[in-house]
Amino acid sequence: MAWTMSVEFHPAATEELNASADWYAERSRIAAQDFLVAFDLSIASIVSDPTRFAAIDDRHRGCSIKRFPFQIIFRHENDRIVVIAVAHTKRRPGYWRGRD
Repeated sequence: MAWTMSVEFHPAATEELNASADWYAERSRIAAQDFLVAFDLSIASIVSDPTRFAAIDDRHRGCSIKRFPFQIIFRHENDRIVVIAVAHTKRRPGYWRGRD
């Protein structure tokens, strides 16, 4: 998927994405594929209009991943999106707050 804006990932967000995809893959290859497609669609939506997503605090916004209990936590910085976390919505709220 081609993005018009730079998208960067905090290393821990990459680990969370991979761990979540692996978890789904252990249960169903199709579920893992669906998760990654939904993630890509969410990133495309963020890139197309990052300000439409609800502010979590003065620096971060959150985008829910459709059909999955995850939220992409990101910052919009000029011409780039920085993904801070791929956070499960039912576990450890705000654990990512110390990430830069």
